[in-house]
Amino acid sequence: MTMMLLNSASLRGGCCRHETLLQLLGPLLSHSKLYSSYRRPGAEPEKKTLWQNADFSFKKGFDVLKTQLSLLKEETQNHLVGPEGRPFSEYLLEQTRVLWQFRSQEDLNKWIISSDVEIGGKSEVYLKLSRNNQGALLYGTLNTEAPRDGETKYSGYCSMRAKPRLGSFRRKKYYDWSNFNSLYLRVRGDGRPWMVNIYTDPYFSHQKDDLYNYFMFTRGGPYWEEIKISTLGFTIGDKVDGPFQLEIDFIGLLNDRAHTEEFAYEMYDKNTPV
Repeated sequence: MTMMLLNSASLRGGCCRHETLLQLLGPLLSHSKLYSSYRRPGAEPEKKTLWQNADFSFKKGFDVLKTQLSLLKEETQNHLVGPEGRPFSEYLLEQTRVLWQFRSQEDLNKWIISSDVEIGGKSEVYLKLSRNNQGALLYGTLNTEAPRDGETKYSGYCSMRAKPRLGSFRRKKYYDWSNFNSLYLRVRGDGRPWMVNIYTDPYFSHQKDDLYNYFMFTRGGPYWEEIKISTLGFTIGDKVDGPFQLEIDFIGLLNDRAHTEEFAYEMYDKNTPV
């Protein structure tokens, strides 16, 4: 047990140092380095160190510093006004909030799409604005054929994931949803089941991506569905080869006064007296 604790402590320290360096060099690195560290089985590890991938330039460094100081100034001003730059009274009375609305290419750029191509699979996924720019359309083709690398046994998934929020000097920023009790989505699917994923900070875990899942069963057809989740990315992996699509109008938060459940798991007394 002692050895496990020491190993986990050194692992957290190493991960922390790597994340800090990655945040500092982030503006000078390619975007792929920030969002994906997957390496296929049998592939050679990258031999270049992190600093060797950076494009050091005095002008670029000065521009980055100027941008980060501007962001820090804006954050400070917002903090003096109230939570997220709004008066405290307005924050307390807030009952709904739209987090993501898809009306422009800029809105789509806040998300990342991925598929089993990262592990050698053959699925395809695309993201574009839907008709009249009134929503996002996530579509593609799912293929469950596993890559022939001798190690991967299963394949067949596509996903759409929000980019992580970053503050000034590339500090992690977290979503404060404490004033709400439900996620509220307006979607239009093709009848296939989807997973809505809520990701957590992995710092205190051995796992890189800890997440909560909610299964969303779309009914298909031309009508919009309004879905509330009370317990964020979307994943399809229902082991059915073929095309898929999911249209999303908006993703928001709701303070549902009718929702009184505080804990969704078993609350009964496990040692009920006989």
